[in-house]
Amino acid sequence: MSHQAMIELSGERAGFSVCFQGIKVGSDLVTIVSGGDKAHIGATALAQPRPSLKNSEKISASTSVLCVMGHKEDMLAHHLAQTLASHLNCVVSVSCGIHMDNADAQQIKSIQSLVTELLDQFILKLKLH
Repeated sequence: MSHQAMIELSGERAGFSVCFQGIKVGSDLVTIVSGGDKAHIGATALAQPRPSLKNSEKISASTSVLCVMGHKEDMLAHHLAQTLASHLNCVVSVSCGIHMDNADAQQIKSIQSLVTELLDQFILKLKLH
């Protein structure tokens, strides 16, 4: 992927959409995951790759998260940054904000499923560039 080229993926499910955007900054990656009724920054995670503690032949990551008070994207941002850093072996920053008014349990599961599918596609697309 060329310097500062943006990669973008989006998907829709159950009446809401989610967008993944990524920009390579040197060998690092800045990622924005947003969507739902109102895109925003709910949490930001920074992950740094390192050898796995269980198997030094594999790459894992150490991840730190900052969350805006009252928002619930911290675990999602952590998961996304950790997964991207481990798979791509680079430092990754993820800002995440997906909001749906009055989301029920089924809608939350749909959001999680869509985000997982987009994450897999995003990793594949980045590895091909």
